[in-house]
Amino acid sequence: MNIQRLAAFSDEQQGGNPAGVVISDELPATAAMQQIAKDVGYSETAFAQPVEGGFKVRYFSPLSEVPFCGHATIALGAALAQAYGNNTYALTLNEANITVEGRVEGENIHASLQSPPTHSEAASEHLLSEALTLFHLTKDDLDLRIPPAFAHGGANHLVLFLKSRQTLAELDYPQQLGKVWMDAENLVTVLLGYIENDQLFHTRNAFASGGVFEDPATGAATAALAGYLRDIKWPHGGDINIVQGEDMGSRSLLNATFSNEPGSSIRVSGSVRQIQG
Repeated sequence: MNIQRLAAFSDEQQGGNPAGVVISDELPATAAMQQIAKDVGYSETAFAQPVEGGFKVRYFSPLSEVPFCGHATIALGAALAQAYGNNTYALTLNEANITVEGRVEGENIHASLQSPPTHSEAASEHLLSEALTLFHLTKDDLDLRIPPAFAHGGANHLVLFLKSRQTLAELDYPQQLGKVWMDAENLVTVLLGYIENDQLFHTRNAFASGGVFEDPATGAATAALAGYLRDIKWPHGGDINIVQGEDMGSRSLLNATFSNEPGSSIRVSGSVRQIQG
């Protein structure tokens, strides 16, 4: 079985979020996919099977299956472009239908996904209180220009924005306790962010639910955030950029473009690099 290793949302052939990609005539059994994801050891591995009109896709972290993973979809888009040519590919997920566009231009590889529909709601006081305790934060640390929210863009994320870039850089939490809590609250990640300006944000994504402390680039959370910014009528101008992974030494760049139509898909784009070895 050919397991490809690519880093999605890389910055000038550096950083990005590693993902495994397996394209095969038939998807392996669920237990086998789970074991492969564990052996690969990245936060996500995407498995794709050709079907009429596109590909059937499932995503696995080392610990569990997840409904949607943005960075693994970007990595898959790059792998599909390399295997089948530059094109837009239809993907059938467990809970949604999306597309990914992959392009190879010389040594550069780029991919863009169209997310599942988005929706958001204010975070409950109970959820917020537990999150603040987990991350050793207080309400005074929060930047309420973007209020705490439960946001969905193919997977569920809690969104917390902080007043201080330094506070974001000092992110810490007990990972095992975080996993238990995220699983109980049906959260894939917790997105913690800092506003540099209306269209540029710094984010970190705690991903204890998937068995890792944090993700260096999270396309699904970026889609959820973009949908949430649209919902609160943030002056986004239809285009936002995310710097993620910088504080863990794996700087990643993500771009999201979207309309003002409530709930509509978000286009998330980035560069992809091959991981050697």
